[in-house]
Amino acid sequence: MYLKSFDIQGFKSFPDKVSLIFGGGLTAVVGPNGSGKSNIAEAAQWVLGEQNPRALRCEKRMEEIIFHGAAHRGPMGFAEVSLLLDNSGGLFPMEQQEVLVTRRLYRSGESEYFLNKTAVRLKDVLELFMDTGLGRDGYCLIGQGRIGEILSDKSGDRRRVFEEASGISRYRHRKEESERKLALAADNLLRIGDKIEELELQVAPLREQAETARTYLRMRDELRGLEINLWLEALQKLRLSHDRVRDNYTDLTAQLEAGKMAVDELYAEAERL
Repeated sequence: MYLKSFDIQGFKSFPDKVSLIFGGGLTAVVGPNGSGKSNIAEAAQWVLGEQNPRALRCEKRMEEIIFHGAAHRGPMGFAEVSLLLDNSGGLFPMEQQEVLVTRRLYRSGESEYFLNKTAVRLKDVLELFMDTGLGRDGYCLIGQGRIGEILSDKSGDRRRVFEEASGISRYRHRKEESERKLALAADNLLRIGDKIEELELQVAPLREQAETARTYLRMRDELRGLEINLWLEALQKLRLSHDRVRDNYTDLTAQLEAGKMAVDELYAEAERL
């Protein structure tokens, strides 16, 4: 595995796109002070996932790495760095013979990562370079005074470098991530237990309310049945009363007709007399 090319655009003192092509063997970058040699190393450190602005000689915000402008050049809106690595030896768990890693940062603070031009997460980039020496805690970038810092660091800090060199940092990272997930799961279980206890206190009143509701529904249905029976009984009485009135009306109508006939006969008899 070796670095094949290095593209920088908008990063610190590189407003225009600059492409550096590397071959096998040793490559040296030389130049006077202030020519941008350190910026190249920091660009490589940045594209590999560096998140601490101070590690890139920024004061507070990561957006400070974007080209701020010059007397005859306006500021850039983004910074982008790409690394093309050879993977013919199969160091990375990918089928491709080349691995292209790209990081882009906008002045708004939005950041993007790409592996072979496919958008990925920072976590994917960090896990890809674990145990290769190229990771964020790797030993591929040794700056000025870095050897002295490693030697003077605490044993716990030096251990990260040794773990990266021995190829176990990936497992340590997975272990820490699993422990975080277990701690989060334990916290969730604790909150769920508190919620269950809180709900159990509400069960008894809710059970009483449910029983009251069931009693109400049962009595409502019974009342509705009784009201229907009353309506049916009243309707039957009205029908019987209607039949009696109708019969009486028929009888009285017949009597009226007979009376009219008797009156007519009496008038005729009177006229005859």
